[in-house]
Amino acid sequence: MTSGRIHQSAQVLIAIILVVAALSVASSVFAPVAFALFIIALVWPLQRSLQGFLPRMLALAISIVVMVLAFVAFGSLIVWAFGRVGRWIAADATRFQQLYDQATLWLEGHGIAVTGLWAENFNVAWMLRMAQTISGRLNTTMSFWLVVLVYVILGLLEVEDFGRKLRGMRNRLVGDVLLRGSMETAAKLHRYMLVRTVMSLITGVLVWGFATAVGLPLAAEWGFIAFSLNYIPFLGPLVATVFPTLFAMTQFGSWEAVVAVFACLNLIQFIVGSYIEPRVAGSALSMSPTLVLFSVFFWAYLWGVFGAFIGVPVTIALLTFCAQHPASLWVAELFGSGAPEPVPANDVVKV
Repeated sequence: MTSGRIHQSAQVLIAIILVVAALSVASSVFAPVAFALFIIALVWPLQRSLQGFLPRMLALAISIVVMVLAFVAFGSLIVWAFGRVGRWIAADATRFQQLYDQATLWLEGHGIAVTGLWAENFNVAWMLRMAQTISGRLNTTMSFWLVVLVYVILGLLEVEDFGRKLRGMRNRLVGDVLLRGSMETAAKLHRYMLVRTVMSLITGVLVWGFATAVGLPLAAEWGFIAFSLNYIPFLGPLVATVFPTLFAMTQFGSWEAVVAVFACLNLIQFIVGSYIEPRVAGSALSMSPTLVLFSVFFWAYLWGVFGAFIGVPVTIALLTFCAQHPASLWVAELFGSGAPEPVPANDVVKV
């Protein structure tokens, strides 16, 4: 009996390893599909509402146009904000280099030797090269978005057919698990993005107001960067506080002011992310903080920036499906909010 369980556990472990390896090796195939499913879950309520008084294809066209306009607007603002910051770095490169040299001398004067390799590579030139590399990678995402768009269009056309197929499956257990899991996942993802957007907006406004109050340059840009990066838990807010602090070093003459800027920015992130957001999101989206951090790093490792963005939604989906069957319910209870929530019959996300 024990030997059989060990053998079964080994098979499950091997299967998980193979699935993870496949997701990593074939990321160009699986990442667009995952992102498209995520977008479909968000766009489908709009299309379903439009189909109540418009032809199906016209409702699909309007939904796609709204989605594309939203992504174009968001992407344009990201390019504007980071572009402004990049130009500011290039224009103020000499001051950043002076600050770096002063920090190096201070560390060496206190017995902390900075190696030659570190001193040669980690400087303003390295920062500029990194910015250029990031810009180059952003340019290569066009093909990714085109593939995602095709998947979204095809997926929105098949949502209703997919729901009918699940209801008509001979294996009622599998059909019910997939149907309930899909409906609850779509509802949770819709709520997750709504809460995350509102919290990101509050964070961005607070950062903009604080930067304006203390006289930090690029206040509007820092506000939008905080808004956009807040969609990536843990890592995004950290980056959104570090960058303005580095700029504060070139604007304020005292280290006390720089430390105060860093502390206030982190205080904003902490209040919004750790106090307000959990109370707004409620227990339906509750996850272990360790699992949230692991999700961000794990999916970022597999799929890069896109993985970091949808890492938490993918984990929410996995936990939701685990909660649909008694054999896997323990996973949802251990890492998530436990038993599945009932989906109202008139829920806007039903298929």
